[in-house]
Amino acid sequence: MVNEISPILVRLEKNIESVVLGKKEVVRRILIALLAGEHLLLEDVPGVGKTLLAKAIAKSIDGKFSRVQFTPDLLPSDIIGSSIYHDGEFKFNQGPIFANIVLGDEINRAPPRTQSALLEAMSERQASVDGKTYSLPNPFMVIATQNPFEFEGTYVLPESQLDRFIMRIDVGYPGREAERNILRSHQAGEPVETLQSVVAVGEVLAMQQLVRAIDIEESILNYLQDIVDETRRSNEIQVGVSTRGALSFYRAAQAQAFLNGRAFVVPDDVKSLAIAVLAHRIMPRGFTAGSERSTAESIIDRCLRNVDVPV
Repeated sequence: MVNEISPILVRLEKNIESVVLGKKEVVRRILIALLAGEHLLLEDVPGVGKTLLAKAIAKSIDGKFSRVQFTPDLLPSDIIGSSIYHDGEFKFNQGPIFANIVLGDEINRAPPRTQSALLEAMSERQASVDGKTYSLPNPFMVIATQNPFEFEGTYVLPESQLDRFIMRIDVGYPGREAERNILRSHQAGEPVETLQSVVAVGEVLAMQQLVRAIDIEESILNYLQDIVDETRRSNEIQVGVSTRGALSFYRAAQAQAFLNGRAFVVPDDVKSLAIAVLAHRIMPRGFTAGSERSTAESIIDRCLRNVDVPV
């Protein structure tokens, strides 16, 4: 069944890469998050293509896309929606969260109250307004961006919200040749605006179901758990990876195996994803402001070296 899906994945990957140039590995990480049915955090400096990536994957899927620009004065109702009195009754007007792909730009600029409204949507796949609960579309994915080097006017994302993102990845600067191609391709306008959808929403849901069926052999599952346990035992870590984090690790490994055309997980699926999936879920001891990410990633790397890889 995995082989039958491969042409769909290839089509989707090539479509995104046609406008996101020179970022093959980043595109694959985004597809892993999509296939796992989880949310993604893109953390990097402005202008390297975070918004472009989110737009490209949204336009490649025949679903609804919305963008929320997070600001300090953003209210929960600006995201979820609100009830408006009309013709003698209150009617609920859906906010931008009611979409298949939601881009949350500069998510750390919103105050905690607004972030908590987004948290319910991310974790429960629903939104509550005036005592009523509304289900969100399926599939539902939040792609959030933030600038790690800007602190004025920003709020630190709480651990409970960070735990809802399957991975935290950076985009990075493109290579010289890729950047030249980007400059040329933007000569006549924004290429992503003319991008056509190549995958139906139903196909995405079918692939997500197939990912859940990917087999993880007992020794590899032990390997995954040993890495998680190592974060809980390490003297360098104040708070280790949660059970929710372990489940995200499990789903990411399944999704990567599926993306690579396999019906089973291999040790490298687990090892190669560990830093992206786990680093934002731990709380290092004694880190200095601005160094949390590099510190956390270094610690996860050391945890990996302390765990034997199954043969």
